[in-house]
Amino acid sequence: MGNTPNLPLDQVLVGDCRAILPTLPEDSVDLIFADPPYNLQLEGELWRPDQTRVDPVDDDWDRFDDFAQYDQFTREWLSACRRVLKPTGSLWVIGSYHNIYRVGAILQDLDFWILNDVVWVKTNPMPNFQGMRFTNAHETLLWAQKDKQQKYTFNYHAMKALHDDLQMRSDWEIPICTGGERQKGPNGEKAHSTQKPEALLYRVISASSNPGDIVLDPFFGTGTTGAVARRLHRHFIGIEVDRFYAQLATQRIATVAQEPFKPDLFETPNPRREKRIPFGNLLEHGLLEPGQTLYFGNQEGITAKVLADGHLIFNGQRGSIHQIARYIREGPANGWQFWHYLNPETGQKEPIDYLRKRYRKDTSS
Repeated sequence: MGNTPNLPLDQVLVGDCRAILPTLPEDSVDLIFADPPYNLQLEGELWRPDQTRVDPVDDDWDRFDDFAQYDQFTREWLSACRRVLKPTGSLWVIGSYHNIYRVGAILQDLDFWILNDVVWVKTNPMPNFQGMRFTNAHETLLWAQKDKQQKYTFNYHAMKALHDDLQMRSDWEIPICTGGERQKGPNGEKAHSTQKPEALLYRVISASSNPGDIVLDPFFGTGTTGAVARRLHRHFIGIEVDRFYAQLATQRIATVAQEPFKPDLFETPNPRREKRIPFGNLLEHGLLEPGQTLYFGNQEGITAKVLADGHLIFNGQRGSIHQIARYIREGPANGWQFWHYLNPETGQKEPIDYLRKRYRKDTSS
């Protein structure tokens, strides 16, 4: 994918994103991940049972006078993000119960179309020390596209592969950022109070972008988005108002090893993008023969005959591999997966999709 000229690719820009985003070209980035201030509205100090003080999110960047000021701030940065996002692009924003509902409403007011809400289930959350509420063990991500009428990137098969070949759900169990991944300040304590785990960004970026795409993060922090983007061969643009965070992020990303790009390492095959192969091509090229028996999955006794015109016949019913499969199942069916042939070399029944793959390989050169 060609990149828009005059973009500060793979750089951390220091400043308020509301001032910097208007300087970037319109419709220029493929994906935005935003981790804005949560407006936690903390009151007083919090202590553990052993009388040690909890280090809360009490930074100046998370302080707002009231909801009206926070809403105006949210509307300004989301509007600026919308301008630079490509029509086919999408945006992820993460938040807690303190702010995510306000952010979601403003997203819709600005004509973003919400595709999913994803619950990040923290497997190691901070306990509720006062025992007055449930332990806050999750955060919410909203995934939205800029233009409802446009196609957007969703690497469904990559997500399925990451989830042991099961469809990826909208509840993601990922531990909070700890250990060596946690960025430290000069005093050895955590540098940023809300640093997100790389595993979370790995999933977001893998799902919603492709190698070579441009990922923008308007609240860059210590650079998790940039570090993961580099690992996955995406370009990044980071915007961070705090110069100390920006410096840490730049240093961190510089240490990230990047495997040389090879499509077979970083791209997951998508069957929907492959060349369409009519079932009849298998007959024309001798991979199947007229009159050959096909077997319906693992169901004993259910067979159909292949006809010379590429249709099947089953109990007097004639139709395509998909029509007959739907007729038998009384519901949706992909004939390439349901129908099996007897492989003469192995003596085993295999999906006819194997023959389709073989045909693609034989005719690709």
